[in-house]
Amino acid sequence: MTKAPIDIRPFDPAGASDHEYTAMNRHENRAKQERQPEDPPTTLDEMTAIMQNIPPFVSVEKWVVWDHAGTEIVADAEVAIVRMEENTHLAHFGIVVEPDYRRRGTGRELLRRVAEVARREGRRLMMTHTSARISAGEAFMERLGAERGQEMHINRLLLADLDRDVVARWQAVGRESAAGFTMVWRDGPYPDDQIDAIAALTNSTMNTAPRDRLDIEDINITPEHLRQIDRTMTASGIQRWMLYASEAMTRRLAGFTEVTWNPNRPEVANQGATGVYPEFRRRGLGRWLKAAMLERVLADRPDALSVRTGNADSNAAMRGINIALGFQPYIAHCTWQLETSKVVSYLGGGSG
Repeated sequence: MTKAPIDIRPFDPAGASDHEYTAMNRHENRAKQERQPEDPPTTLDEMTAIMQNIPPFVSVEKWVVWDHAGTEIVADAEVAIVRMEENTHLAHFGIVVEPDYRRRGTGRELLRRVAEVARREGRRLMMTHTSARISAGEAFMERLGAERGQEMHINRLLLADLDRDVVARWQAVGRESAAGFTMVWRDGPYPDDQIDAIAALTNSTMNTAPRDRLDIEDINITPEHLRQIDRTMTASGIQRWMLYASEAMTRRLAGFTEVTWNPNRPEVANQGATGVYPEFRRRGLGRWLKAAMLERVLADRPDALSVRTGNADSNAAMRGINIALGFQPYIAHCTWQLETSKVVSYLGGGSG
């Protein structure tokens, strides 16, 4: 029996119609329901704002698959090319196929378009993520011969279970052992008077984090990159608190932590990056920062029920802090990498 043709069309966020956006929102929420059924749906306005405010240093191409009635999007794929001086060998991609449309060649045809962009851009390596909650994604990567580059977890802290004595003790110890430092709050977009220092600290944090088998280079996030990311954040309604430790004598930033949330989902707070410069570690600054942030969440975000954070399984130091606070494994993820030439070869023959 001959398979029915797959109706794949480009999706241009700048020119998409209301019908296309509405269908995309329904599709994304069905996919979200499979991954995280406990979460509320993403609103159409939020999804549209995110798609229409991608930072300029990231180029994204996207395709969608329509059902035969032309009313529902049932699969999509995108490839992101990060326009930075580093990691010019990488193309990041994602493919989502709804359950009823799997094992029909849909993912394969979407992958063909992704690979064409990677090859056109001269990106020799393709990278993507899968959730352990959707076994089809891992199976697809294994059929492609992709390499597991890094295992990680989204970890979750139920605030009702937080040991407040630990929060108080970590702050007290921090004040004593890091007496030469002060804590400074910044809400919303990064302030211009600190953005250079924040960029430098962000680079230090990201470039000293475990990479496991990932074929990636150190990055250089610039203040302009941070401003572009902030504009995307603000447009999509995300709110942020940042707390940083400053060396009192020099006023140099020593470490930071940040939490974000969206008013559409007030019950969930997302713990973002936490980092301390190597020369300031082992003084309790990281614990002090995390504990102070959690205390504020408890006080000022009464609707928040949980805090989520992502950690590489190999990041023993950060995992140790989170475990001590009561974070528990929530969702397992894997970052996969595969050579573009291998994908092209796979698409040229074989089954999938």
